[in-house]
Amino acid sequence: MSNLEARPAEQVCTAGEAGDGVELLEPREVPLGGPRAMTVRRTIPQRARSLVGAWCFSDHYGPDDVSGSAGMQVPPHPHTGLQTVSWLFEGEILHRDSVGSLRAVRPGELNLMTAGRGISHSEESPAGSRPRLLHGIQLWTALPGAALGVDPAFEHHGDLPVADADGARVQVFLGTLHVAGEELTSPATTYTPLVGAQLDLQPGAELRLDVDPAFEHGLVVDSGDVRLEGAPVAASSLGFVSPGRRRLTVTAGPGGPARAVLIGGTPFTEDVVMWWNFVGRSHDDVARARADWTAQIADLPGGATSYAGGARARRFGQVDGYATGPLRAPVLPDIRLKPRTRPS
Repeated sequence: MSNLEARPAEQVCTAGEAGDGVELLEPREVPLGGPRAMTVRRTIPQRARSLVGAWCFSDHYGPDDVSGSAGMQVPPHPHTGLQTVSWLFEGEILHRDSVGSLRAVRPGELNLMTAGRGISHSEESPAGSRPRLLHGIQLWTALPGAALGVDPAFEHHGDLPVADADGARVQVFLGTLHVAGEELTSPATTYTPLVGAQLDLQPGAELRLDVDPAFEHGLVVDSGDVRLEGAPVAASSLGFVSPGRRRLTVTAGPGGPARAVLIGGTPFTEDVVMWWNFVGRSHDDVARARADWTAQIADLPGGATSYAGGARARRFGQVDGYATGPLRAPVLPDIRLKPRTRPS
């Protein structure tokens, strides 16, 4: 998914200060493609905390009725220095990218795209017959410095590990999680120690998860009355806990079932600058990526865009099959940001 804000801020990502309790991060609403398009609820990045482990972006959306509209329509756009994690609760999304992938993702399946030095992709609600509702979460992880130059790649995983315990169902889509003495490990590629899992809880369930004490964790609540370590976390908000815990307890209220997504990882201590769809280590990194993408885009009459000659062989490649041309990159901010150094 692209960040479609017209004037995205250039952000120095920071892990924030460690604390003993549960830190609550409330979302802000961001319209994708304008006020009449679908709206997402973004919890990270934000000023107080922009990283949970290497997780650097979280957009929660839906349930949206897409039966009478075009649904999700995100034209071809570029990425660097990250992995995109597409995860659905309801509906279907069709993914195309510049390494030749064409793959639908459905609930319980994982689409994982590694940008590395550069990739471009599009996402859309399939034309014709499709599920009425679209509902899910889009996540990004920042790649470590050693992986910034890796070749772009795409993975689809439709058979992910699942376990039932304590009145809950746990499905791990990234990394490893221990549930009721069972080790659940996703086959997906990661570049830093990470975990990502969907938690579905029955009314009144109390789920106890054995976790890596070196990890910090975030819980994004989709629906229901949910508490993390006894603290209430509202729908679309993120509850954060610092490293040091060997067990996390997630509970659902008695009034109905609940659903949440757990993310976590070792604190990411490298410098990170993020702007639009680019993750780098400096302002120069994102400025160079923007210039490279702009060189691939040709303006057409009426404000439309197309690929410039030879785009397929350039840094971000070319996405084939999407109905419109690629997105233009926004204008960079006037200020030049320097990443702050984090303690090791």
